[in-house]
Amino acid sequence: MIEKNYQPADIEGRMSRLWEEAGAFKAGRPERRDAPTFTIVIPPPNVTGSLHMGHALNNTLQDILCRFERMRGRDVLWQPGTDHAGIATQMVVERQLMERQEPGRRDMGRAKFLERVWQWKAESGGTIVKQLKRLGASCDWSRERFTMDEGLSRAVIKVFVELHREGLIYKDKRLVNWDPKLLTAISDLEVQQVEVKGSLWYLRYPIAGRNFSPDDPSTFIVVATTRPETMLGDTGVAVHPDDPRYADVIGKDVILPLVGRKIPIVADTYSDPEKGSGAVKVTPAHDFNDFEIGKRHGLPQINVLDQEGCLFLLGNEDYLRGLPEGAQQFAEEFDKVERFAARKKIVARLQDFGFLEKIEPNTHMVPHGDRSGVVIEPYLTDQWYVDAKTLARPAIAAVRSGNTAFVPKNWERTYFEWMENIQPWCISRQLWWGHQIPAWYGPDGKVFVAESEEEAVSNALGYYVEQEVITPEQGHDMALDPAKREGFITRDEDVLDTWFSSALWPFSTLGWPDDTPEVKRYYPTNVLVTGFDIIFFWVARMMMMGLHFMKEAPFSTVYIHRLVRDEKGAKMSKSKGNVIDPLGVIDEYGADALRFALTREAAQGHDIRLSPHLVETNRNFATKLWNACRFAEMNACALPADFDPKQAKDTLNRWIAHETSRATREVTEAIEAFRFNDAAGAIYRFVWNVYCDWYLELAKPVLLGDDGPAKAETRAMVAWARDEILKLLHPFMPFITEELWAVTASRDGLLALTPWPRKAGALTPDQVAALAATSPNDMAIPPVILALDDDDFVHPEAEAEIGWVVDLVTAIRSVRAEMNIPPATLTALVLVGASGQTKARAPRWIDVIKRLARLSDISFAEQAPDGSVQLLVRGEVASLPLKGVIDLAAERARLDKEIAKADADIKRVDAKLSNEKFVANAPEEIVEEEKEKREAAVARKARILEALERLKKAG
Repeated sequence: MIEKNYQPADIEGRMSRLWEEAGAFKAGRPERRDAPTFTIVIPPPNVTGSLHMGHALNNTLQDILCRFERMRGRDVLWQPGTDHAGIATQMVVERQLMERQEPGRRDMGRAKFLERVWQWKAESGGTIVKQLKRLGASCDWSRERFTMDEGLSRAVIKVFVELHREGLIYKDKRLVNWDPKLLTAISDLEVQQVEVKGSLWYLRYPIAGRNFSPDDPSTFIVVATTRPETMLGDTGVAVHPDDPRYADVIGKDVILPLVGRKIPIVADTYSDPEKGSGAVKVTPAHDFNDFEIGKRHGLPQINVLDQEGCLFLLGNEDYLRGLPEGAQQFAEEFDKVERFAARKKIVARLQDFGFLEKIEPNTHMVPHGDRSGVVIEPYLTDQWYVDAKTLARPAIAAVRSGNTAFVPKNWERTYFEWMENIQPWCISRQLWWGHQIPAWYGPDGKVFVAESEEEAVSNALGYYVEQEVITPEQGHDMALDPAKREGFITRDEDVLDTWFSSALWPFSTLGWPDDTPEVKRYYPTNVLVTGFDIIFFWVARMMMMGLHFMKEAPFSTVYIHRLVRDEKGAKMSKSKGNVIDPLGVIDEYGADALRFALTREAAQGHDIRLSPHLVETNRNFATKLWNACRFAEMNACALPADFDPKQAKDTLNRWIAHETSRATREVTEAIEAFRFNDAAGAIYRFVWNVYCDWYLELAKPVLLGDDGPAKAETRAMVAWARDEILKLLHPFMPFITEELWAVTASRDGLLALTPWPRKAGALTPDQVAALAATSPNDMAIPPVILALDDDDFVHPEAEAEIGWVVDLVTAIRSVRAEMNIPPATLTALVLVGASGQTKARAPRWIDVIKRLARLSDISFAEQAPDGSVQLLVRGEVASLPLKGVIDLAAERARLDKEIAKADADIKRVDAKLSNEKFVANAPEEIVEEEKEKREAAVARKARILEALERLKKAG
């Protein structure tokens, strides 16, 4: 018995428990062991995270694919898990220690601190998983993995050691994004560019050999900088080789102000003659572009900051080397001064000595740490790197060959641009929480990389015996007695970037490096669903690692979705106060409504605009479905065990079979093509417009009439079409459909495991399995060619008749709305020059058409009456006599005013969009909103013109 009111909160928890108790989502179910596989790995959310709208979209789309393929009979593995989130987790635990006034990380030591992290993970680290379950994610939760669990940790160590042995992992001194607060290198993804109102300082660098005078431009070169404190580490000035202003000084030196070091003037095309003075200072140790310039010209790298962002001058051999007398005093004065305080002091000193030409206000982007909130420094330091360029070559080839395809395809260009210009990947982090780098250092700094400390000790002893640093006897004793080798080698304290372990996710989660049955069966995976912002950080790296270690690309398709924005198109942010909490939305409207709202908006290549109203609309859709099922139940609509919808005789029932087949085809093909919004749109239209608004409405006279074969067939057909709807809608709205599946009839199993409706021309399950055996990772299996005339459910004659009724009523309703005809006013309808087919149909449906279209009468004529509005319905003319019903002249005047309003709206928007300054400076979402306003106004004008044309013909 279906409850009177649809209450998602009463359903969702119960359905979740039902699926879990039945093991519905487990891969390798006995009945599917021989079925073709379908595998997706979840983009592992941070263990510190909680559900946001990006997660909700990403996991909804994955769930649609998994539920769809599970219903198509495949052995589905949706592999779940979480990422250990090095920086985020360490910050959470350190903040907890501080709030509880307990000893800090460094006070308690590494081992004790890591114990506390694991304790926190056990107590609080499962929040995001519980929230994903609330969303309805049909992962195989029995296989949940964690990037720091024992199995994945073994995989990480093995990969590091093997890549090091192959020369693809190495240690180097390069620039990194350095966080002076967290005291670690961070990835580009953890850097936020923030617009800052700052200054541009123009500095005079004296040319060596010329007597510097602030009033004589020939004695100096002007350079501009936004970071004056870094000038202490300048090792060159670059000018464009074709800039005539500097042709005579290329190769000469300038004297670095305040420091006194001579640095060369080099010719480099990086300098832009059209920008500023055309000369740029080169600080290789503090700027990524300058680092490359420095490499091209062999310039020294002088780091003048310490890890905490303070000046590092005293004891800095690179800085002090070759400086003139008196430099020591300057170093003593400025050493350990915090970077922004140093900026003020340096600018003041430059001004005192005449080296400051001018200061201009300058709004520019400044990198900030997304966790710490402080300004990030390009910092020269020793780190571990992966030779990404070598690993990228097979990953590029895999996409170029089509073995892995991006959807939408335009993202392949983004992938290629980054991969073909890829830089060494910095994989070390100065943290404690994470996979500690498996490298040990000997007494002379020699590095020993190994999978265990025992192996590292053995390698080190062998090496130092061979080098005669220790005797064979000492080596033998140390090998036998751990106490004698205490401190002989020390482990690298750094941990690996979290993206390193995530790069192994498609195969490490299946049990690699062990030769497990899961690796053999479920690798490679089929589809990766992810956001465009981590193509570089995750997608590309999984491609590199998968191809290198598994010799196959980790997935055949990468579906890229865009951002979820607010209803105005603005990016959601806490500072704007426009963040929509998915859990709050689920509490208010239900998970199904949120999922369907996101899916209906998820057009390929477009951001999603979400509002509470949009979710409410989809909650109303769920209510509509609920009430339709109650209507069917109240009218005793049930599906007899022996009912065959192919044998339906009633025209209306043959029509709904036809429309159901069409909807099945549209939904199926749209999901196969990753057109999620089209799939959701197709099932929405079918349920709301076709099934509820038309089929049930047209079936009411039969359902309320006398018992007989027609009523029995209609009752069965209502139930059959309802069941097909529940199947088609299940991947999108799993909770309500599973509940209705359970309460509308006696069922043998769960809807989640019920076969998907076969579309026209579809292959049998055996044929699908045979095809899958030859192409197990093809998302589009089976490659169906639709053959409408071969489909038992396709009834052209029924579609022609019922379609005519629907189109006629719809056209009349549209005209009545356009002409402002009150609902209580009944109008006549004249079918002009009707064909014999129409004359035969009309009497069968006359009462229905009169009721639904608000008509007083339906008649036939060879000519349209005077003062009538004519409609073209399926090639024939239908006429509505309106003389005396409305004031035609007044209606024309009203429509003329509406056209003028539409023209004014179009003109106003055109003025904005033709203003280059507006388009250049307005936020992207505002520009898009104006374009949408114009499109709406143009469409509105077209409708009004059409109505006006009808009125003119009516006289």
